Formats: sequence, C-alpha cells, structure tokens
Amino acid sequence: MNKKPKILFLSTGNSTRSQMAEGFLRALAEDQFDAVSAGIEPGELNPLAVEVMKEVGIDISKQQSKNVAESLKEHFGYVITVCNMARERAPIFPFTPNLLHWSLEDPSAATGSAAEKRTIFRRVRDEIRDKVKGFASEIAEKNAERASAASA
Repeated sequence: MNKKPKILFLSTGNSTRSQMAEGFLRALAEDQFDAVSAGIEPGELNPLAVEVMKEVGIDISKQQSKNVAESLKEHFGYVITVCNMARERAPIFPFTPNLLHWSLEDPSAATGSAAEKRTIFRRVRDEIRDKVKGFASEIAEKNAERASAASA
C-alpha cells in the first residue's frame, strides 16, 4: 500500500489562506493526501475564515496555527506557498521535491464593512477551493498515468 503524500500549505500567518487550503484538501481528497498548514509567523485562526468555510460545509475551527519551523525535518510530497511573502521567506525544505506557489489575495487585509469583508473572504475561499480541486485532479491524473505505464 502506498503512503499518502503529505502536503504543506505555507503562508505568512497560518491564520486564513493556508488554513482554508488545508481544510479544502482534507474535505476533497483526504483519501489521497495528508494535508497540513503552517506559517512563517503564525497567528490566531481568523474567525471570518472559519465562518466562510462553514458556509460550504467545512469546519476548520479545530485547526491550529503552526510555526513552519516545526515542519522543517518532515518529508512533504509538496510544499505550496499561498502568498508572495511566504514564498520569499520560506525556509528550504531539503526533503521536498515539489515546491508550488499560489499568489492569493490576503482577505484578512480587507477593509470596509463586515459584509464587504465577508465578500472578499468568500471570493478568496472560492479561489482556494478551485486551486485545491485542480491540484488534486492533476496529481490524480499523473498517478493514473504512472500506474498505467507501469502495468503496460
């Protein structure tokens, strides 16, 4: 039996985008991947992120912000940075062959009314969902091609 690849979503604060990405990957492809997230300077889980994820049936309220330093000796199949700051400040992951970058807007920087902030959080949430779905599909397709080639 093959071990599921571990995927790390890395952001600056590990309070919003990386937490949502972790939640989506767990919900959409937990049978294929082991999802975790971390931050360069971890903060508290953003309550609006929890709220907008609940709207789509995913509860991330029990997830914890983690410091990337705790993950440096782990083996990841992929490290995905979800913001430019994390990409620029990311440590080197010597055991990780696949580094990806998603440049996502920081919804926690949104200004305006509560309704305007929720709108931005929802838009970013939906973008993250689409990226996670695309990532999971692409990896599943590659694995299917490898399995087909190996059995040929």
